[in-house]
Amino acid sequence: MKEKEKPFAFRGKFFALLVLAVYIGLFFFDSHTALPALQKSARVVLKILPIFAVVIVFTALLNYFLQPKQIVKHLGEESGAKGWLVASFAGVISHGPMYAWYPMIEDMRSHGLRDGLIVVFFYTRAIKLPLLPIMIDYFGVIFTLVLSFYIIIGALLQGWIFEQLERK
Repeated sequence: MKEKEKPFAFRGKFFALLVLAVYIGLFFFDSHTALPALQKSARVVLKILPIFAVVIVFTALLNYFLQPKQIVKHLGEESGAKGWLVASFAGVISHGPMYAWYPMIEDMRSHGLRDGLIVVFFYTRAIKLPLLPIMIDYFGVIFTLVLSFYIIIGALLQGWIFEQLERK
């Protein structure tokens, strides 16, 4: 089986086994350094496991309740201004790491999601709702509103430019 044909899960397991082998090797050569590193890695894994669980549950719920074909009806070629608005709003309210969104966005793209709207979605993720109160505290309401407005306008402009370039 060629490397490109191997499933992603197989490569992930191989990488995990490789990391484990490196830790075991380091433990035999320098156990005083390897043991704290292993303990810190375990703490990091335990810290991110709940995040992964939430992402998996959230993705499963989205896949159960919102089929990509249903979403793409509102974000496809004929979506018009509503599509731009939905993509902007979805980007602003989305949370979590960007890579967690990649599979769902790719699936929706295969069902007809416009690339310009993907650009808008990812660009508007720069507005973080939970951080807005802190930003207002540091920089003021006017600055925060103007910056957020410019981010949204920039997102729409970038999406439009992307679609124009894609047509050529």
